Amino acid sequence: MEIRQRLQDFVEDPRFARFITAVILVNAVLLGMETAPSLMDRFGSVIVFLDTICLAIFVAEIALKLVTFGRRFFTSGWNLFDFTIVGVALIPGGGGLSVLRALRILRVLRVISVAPRLRRVVEGFISALPGMASVFLLMAILFYIGAVISTKLFSQSFPDWFGDLGLSAYTLFQIMTLESWSMGIVRPVMQVYPYAWLFFVPFIMVTTFAVVNLLVGLIVNSMQDAHHAEDEVKTDAYRDEVLERLENIERRLIEQANIKK
Repeated sequence: MEIRQRLQDFVEDPRFARFITAVILVNAVLLGMETAPSLMDRFGSVIVFLDTICLAIFVAEIALKLVTFGRRFFTSGWNLFDFTIVGVALIPGGGGLSVLRALRILRVLRVISVAPRLRRVVEGFISALPGMASVFLLMAILFYIGAVISTKLFSQSFPDWFGDLGLSAYTLFQIMTLESWSMGIVRPVMQVYPYAWLFFVPFIMVTTFAVVNLLVGLIVNSMQDAHHAEDEVKTDAYRDEVLERLENIERRLIEQANIKK
């Protein structure tokens, strides 16, 4: 038990987390260098060797945590995340599985699990998913209505953009992102249908400025809730620590008073 406690103290040491973060960043640079043929021609063997060392460090880290925490390792979502990322990196990349070599870049995502601020962002995003589902459903309904209307109105003159329901939905998505929507789509349509702006402007106002901002608001609120929850946990831990110290001081005073008697 004493050895396991020492291992736990080592794994939970901030210096160990900083070391793993540094290895993740170095590994990200190495994976980027592997995409440059000129660098691989000159330093390919060194880059592959260093990449292998980084992977070995990740495997050793996971093994150390498995020994330290045992079954408790799999009760943490972040531990499962790290385990999956490292496991994917260990899959051979030859033959029909060569596409998996590209997935090695997923190791960069491990920086999320070792950086508290990034974890807070991800946790806030995940907690916002239930509310986002309702917004996505609303957006899907709006897109379906808009796709049906635009197909009925503009399909004969602009079949490439509004020829069927799928093309209309894709075109409306491009308009929602404000990517070349005016000169590329809306103005050509308005040359044939002068009052087309009566459809496009309200659609942009509702989808781009209302629904998208609603999504952003949900995510921001969830992140703030996650931040407040973390602060409350820290406050409770600090309060418990102070109470424990006060109890220890009181116990010592009582013991000293009993000794004097």
